[in-house]
Amino acid sequence: MQKRPRHLLPTEAGTALASASGTAEAEAATGIRVSNGRVVEANGNDFVMRGVNHPHAWYTDRTGSLADIKAKDANTVRVVLSSGHHWPMTSAAEVSTIVRLCKRNRLICVLEVHDTTGYGEVSGAATLSEAADYWIKVKGALQGQEKYVVINIGNEPHGNKGYEHWASDTSAAIWKLRNAGFGHAIMVDAPNWGQDHSKTMRNDARTVFDNDPKRNTIFSIHMYGVYGTAATVCDYLDFFVSAGLPIVIGEFGDWHTDGDPDEDAIMATAERLSLGYLGWAWSGNTGGYLDMVHNFNANSLTDWGKRIFSGTDGITATAKEATIYASGDITGGNGGSSPSS
Repeated sequence: MQKRPRHLLPTEAGTALASASGTAEAEAATGIRVSNGRVVEANGNDFVMRGVNHPHAWYTDRTGSLADIKAKDANTVRVVLSSGHHWPMTSAAEVSTIVRLCKRNRLICVLEVHDTTGYGEVSGAATLSEAADYWIKVKGALQGQEKYVVINIGNEPHGNKGYEHWASDTSAAIWKLRNAGFGHAIMVDAPNWGQDHSKTMRNDARTVFDNDPKRNTIFSIHMYGVYGTAATVCDYLDFFVSAGLPIVIGEFGDWHTDGDPDEDAIMATAERLSLGYLGWAWSGNTGGYLDMVHNFNANSLTDWGKRIFSGTDGITATAKEATIYASGDITGGNGGSSPSS
């Protein structure tokens, strides 16, 4: 089994949504969607992600972790998949299983292709276009799952070279998925190893959002060493909220080899602004780096695990389960299954 290497090292304009965009959103949406700069469920209820990242691509036998993550009160899990460029491809059957287990455990499922990480600096990294091709290959596992699944096209899709192409590459990948018939909410990661220290995503987010024919794009910032102070955290997140653009913290930790992120400020600011956050990572990092539990043991929390789950502004205190699960219906679409299956 291929194991995940240490988390790759990272090195940060718009106006309120126009009424025309709001109309387009309403016409387009069948599931999780963007409305007036917020992430909402299919029924229009606000949805604030509170969860963690799970490294499925490197630990395919650890699907039981989804139940453990739910038991810690998370409402969302971001699951690492592979397009086959760096690691064995996550098959459509695997994707169906993951979606089914997320639904069984009443979790919203954010699925991401990790092979794009550091494109431009990492030899053999996949392009966003290649990541989109992967999603099209496994489309059958995702059809009908718009109420439960967000598609995160590619993880940290540019390093610190060529990131000037982030907006055009991202928009082209979104268009490829829309032309293939995907109506899902699409999440897009920032360049600069996810941290956007160049402010490329911040400056071009409006253009990318407006270029999505369904106006259903969610932006994801990864907060590590670049976000070592409350001021940098607040400045970045406040900008998106003021601009009426949807933003989540797709990854963050309590420390990092490139600097010490201010996890207290990240979590407090997310709570103040009612923004989603997804911590990195449940378990399986080299040497336990940024693990929340030891060796996938849900009963053995690390200090980071204790902080994100039970600390101030943590998951246990702030997470609210998606209302789609209130009806108990988890049977929709190809990824559906009864709880007993």
